[in-house]
Amino acid sequence: MTENTSKDNQIPTNLNEPIEEFKINGAKITVLGTAHVSRESERSVKNLISSRQYDLVAIELCEGRYRNIQNPDAFVNLDLWKVIKEKKTALIAANLILGAYQNRIAEQHNVAAGAEMLAAIKYAEKFKLSIDLIDRDIGITLKRTASSLSWWKRFNLFTGLFYSLISKDQVDEKQIENLKNTDTLEEIFSEFSTHKKEMFVPLISERDLFMSAKIFDLSKENPGKNILAIVGAGHLKGIKSEIKNIEDSKKIIEQLNRIPKKSKFIKIFPWIIVFIILTGFFIGFSKSTDLGIDLIFDWIIINGGLSALGAILAGAHPLTIIVAFLSAPLTSLNPTIGAGMVSAGAELIIRKPQVKDFKRLREETTKITGWWKNRVSRTILIFIFCSLGSAIGTYFAGFQIFEKLTN
Repeated sequence: MTENTSKDNQIPTNLNEPIEEFKINGAKITVLGTAHVSRESERSVKNLISSRQYDLVAIELCEGRYRNIQNPDAFVNLDLWKVIKEKKTALIAANLILGAYQNRIAEQHNVAAGAEMLAAIKYAEKFKLSIDLIDRDIGITLKRTASSLSWWKRFNLFTGLFYSLISKDQVDEKQIENLKNTDTLEEIFSEFSTHKKEMFVPLISERDLFMSAKIFDLSKENPGKNILAIVGAGHLKGIKSEIKNIEDSKKIIEQLNRIPKKSKFIKIFPWIIVFIILTGFFIGFSKSTDLGIDLIFDWIIINGGLSALGAILAGAHPLTIIVAFLSAPLTSLNPTIGAGMVSAGAELIIRKPQVKDFKRLREETTKITGWWKNRVSRTILIFIFCSLGSAIGTYFAGFQIFEKLTN
């Protein structure tokens, strides 16, 4: 049961942020909308919590982002080889790019990225208030976003995000305040992508519903309490709308935490490519030994060459470049292991990242040159570029083989 309410205790009048109030399950809910790089939002959070009207504070963070925002050196404990083996490299890269974009805006205006969330944590702890994390895990959100896009749109999105690193555009105070009309993730993604409609559901609508369900749970667990929820202002309208219709919050949270399974075709497609390539070699050798050798030579040069080119572009060690060239023609015939994994593994052995690389990772990746300077981010680039080079090489070499067989 949800109803609007005018609180017995007055909200501080010196607030410029959008705010909504209503009652759910006997609890009083105040939802404050903020911009994540706004000094005004930071001030509003401080004033609201310091008013001592609230019994607990809910914030738009997940466990991972909560740990990272409290501990800037969290990457020191990152097991990079484990990240590579578990195929989470793209996820880490996306997180770094998103953080870099936000930090760049924050630096322009001398304010910490996520300052209002830091203020919420600081003042909630100061007044001994419970802190509840209500956002969905960023990894699940990004995976659900990726699953809603075709592979070409994913590539377009990722390159657009990477372009944000080299963009020199300045963001003025007016534009920062306009962030209160949207969400940070939506703003970052939509600025560099033409696929806004496909991204809106997992990035915004689903998170509106997820956070509504979390707030609903908090209200059931804390009847008669005053709850302050601090979220990006782009979620305010959605939360107000969604929370009215919630009946089974647990079911909603469970459904929105699911990662869509890949279709059977997607799973077997790489093996189909391997079968076609091997069939091409067989047909080539059945026609003549010279033709078969020629096809294998093309496969090695094109596939290995483009993977090695990726390693060169990523600034890999010369030995890593050789590994990329030699491994790509073999790993492309075994979808369970990739040239990017082998090449990044070689780079880790040859130029193992030092503690200082992990400590400086966030700072150095705010600039495009920092990605090549830092050993951690450079290894990530090697994985991505070598994987991409080998994938492109597989198709180019495949077409070359087909062309020679049909001539």
